[in-house]
Amino acid sequence: MATPSPTASIAEERKNPGFPIREMTHFLDGGEQNTLLLEKIMMEFERDPTFKTIDTHEQDLATIRRRTMEKIAKMGYYLTAESVHAFKKRMNVLTLFDPASWTRIGVHLGLFLNSVQGQATPEQLSYWVQKGAVTLNGVIGCFAMTELGHGSNVAGLETTATYDEASQEFIIHTPTLTGKIFLILATKWWIGGAAQTCTHSAVYAQLYVKGKCYGVKTFVVQIRDTKTFDLMPGVVIGDCGPKMGRHGIDNGWIQFTHVRIPRSHMLMKHSKVLANGTVVEPPLAQLAFGALINGRVTMVTDSGNIAKKALTIAIRYAAIRRQFGAKPGQPETKLLDYVIHQHRLMPLLAQAFAMHFTGIEVSSMFESLMERMDRLRPGDKEINDVLNSLKELHGTSAGIKAFCTWNALNTIDQCRQALGGHGYSAYAGLASLYNDFAVQCTWEGDNTILTLQAGRYLIGCYRESLNGIKQHGGVAYLNSLSTLLTAKCPAKTSEEILDLDIIGTAYWVVAANVVKKAGEDFQACLKKGLKEEEAYEECSQARLFAAKIHSFGYLYHRFKDGVSKAPANLKPILVTLCQLYGLYNISELSGPFLQYEYFSPKQLDWVKAKVSELCRAVRKEAIPITDSFNFSDFVINSPLGRYDGNMYEAYFNTITAAYKPATKAPYFQTHVYPILNRVQTEEEPLELEDEE
Repeated sequence: MATPSPTASIAEERKNPGFPIREMTHFLDGGEQNTLLLEKIMMEFERDPTFKTIDTHEQDLATIRRRTMEKIAKMGYYLTAESVHAFKKRMNVLTLFDPASWTRIGVHLGLFLNSVQGQATPEQLSYWVQKGAVTLNGVIGCFAMTELGHGSNVAGLETTATYDEASQEFIIHTPTLTGKIFLILATKWWIGGAAQTCTHSAVYAQLYVKGKCYGVKTFVVQIRDTKTFDLMPGVVIGDCGPKMGRHGIDNGWIQFTHVRIPRSHMLMKHSKVLANGTVVEPPLAQLAFGALINGRVTMVTDSGNIAKKALTIAIRYAAIRRQFGAKPGQPETKLLDYVIHQHRLMPLLAQAFAMHFTGIEVSSMFESLMERMDRLRPGDKEINDVLNSLKELHGTSAGIKAFCTWNALNTIDQCRQALGGHGYSAYAGLASLYNDFAVQCTWEGDNTILTLQAGRYLIGCYRESLNGIKQHGGVAYLNSLSTLLTAKCPAKTSEEILDLDIIGTAYWVVAANVVKKAGEDFQACLKKGLKEEEAYEECSQARLFAAKIHSFGYLYHRFKDGVSKAPANLKPILVTLCQLYGLYNISELSGPFLQYEYFSPKQLDWVKAKVSELCRAVRKEAIPITDSFNFSDFVINSPLGRYDGNMYEAYFNTITAAYKPATKAPYFQTHVYPILNRVQTEEEPLELEDEE
């Protein structure tokens, strides 16, 4: 029997799908109109030569950066020509095939502009809008928070902003108090757009007024002349050089030497410095950094989308690639039909849905919070509720950003390995996807530090719950500690173990126990005489673990909530995916589920058996599921992940178009020929005596 062609192999997978693919696309996109808009945007990108991707892997650094700016110029047109909603969708597509360009424009809109919008007074915001900050016309901004010696510890930043009352100016300075090494450590570092592109920067610096330090505040500092593009006096900028990925971003370093800016260029929505040097601190300083959570929220959504792209490539490949297992007269077996391959990819597919619904949830929370914060006025009765929401979103987004970016990066790498040797090729699209995405695990907060912050938040919530303070949102389970801590799984058969509520309770039980353990460890440290910060450090491993377990449960419950909102004809496959996500992670994290005795050993055996059944069930719909993500071949940008399955021919043609059949190497005469024709000097052979 002849082996079916690649196109026939993938067409076979699309016969009689168990759910309406197009309806799933509409559901995931948030409605048919969004789907049509996304398809329009993908087509516009594909047909615009500015955004071509076919020669991406052959470009040098200078060409990549130049072409990235050509794309930014085109995106500037869309920024002013279409609605905010449409432009956000355009950015969501751009990040899938050109994350460097997405970042380069995102630094301006998501970091610089968000800082201004979130921390400027209405008058200041109007000023910067008129300057062109919103439309990328007259102002290109960067975000100068990180220093060479300080990243996650924002409170420890060294750059200073000293108020000069006589001139009513701030003096922005990179200090040299203890010599050259201090100057180096205080240098702003990894500043996207600084090396070659930006005109202004949101600079985070320690505010000094009349010799007193008031902590880190935000200042808008012009770093280049907008006409000549020369560096402003006192500003020195350099390039951070080649990176692991996102080569289109011109990351740079900045040093300031007594750079003067007007008093009005300190963003004063919250903290204020009056003309006479009086400092007015807000009663609620934490409001100043609410807008900065946006970056974390965006990365949760991005994690889901990037994971979907990687899985689309790997699953389509696995539906075509055949390897071993052939019976006489039969074709070799598809990779997707091997049990081990199903266990490798199907749980990751389920996880992508969990991240998708989590992204929707935290984005909605953020948008709602920003609207409420914008409406706040001094003495507002709603202020405590807003602060509680801010605390929840800060703690939740910290842990979920870390959890999702770690998972997405692992998904990319697992998909790369699932392609075997072909996954190592740049043209498969997964190596660059990994390199480009890896930075998300360290920027906007190192993942381990953010997870510890989430653990700290959970300990705080646990302690509040002991004092009768009601918890909300994703930590509401802490209100039921008395029943959760000793709850047992009620399932009497293996089928009952599939109940979504039983699975959900399992996560709450274990999360409640590990959060309680972290809280007790913290309390024990305080009783030993440790200060609060020392106690948090001492129990860091417990709060890290608590945050990770909490995150597994948080994603599961967001997935479960998403399923409840789905149309009836989509629910069966979504329930199966949700069951797989929930049970697979329980089987992988079986230790605490047994330790806290929610599951018996027998019940855990049922869990593991059901994971295999669910993997087989999802495998049957794997291609229709990835089709529902609705990524065009242009966005997938991998011959091995083509929709039509014609991957071998496309892969071969891509390679031979970039590299002609072998010819003599340009270094043949200088390096290869001498090796082949070097003169050997003959020596007298060493005579050895025979040994007896």
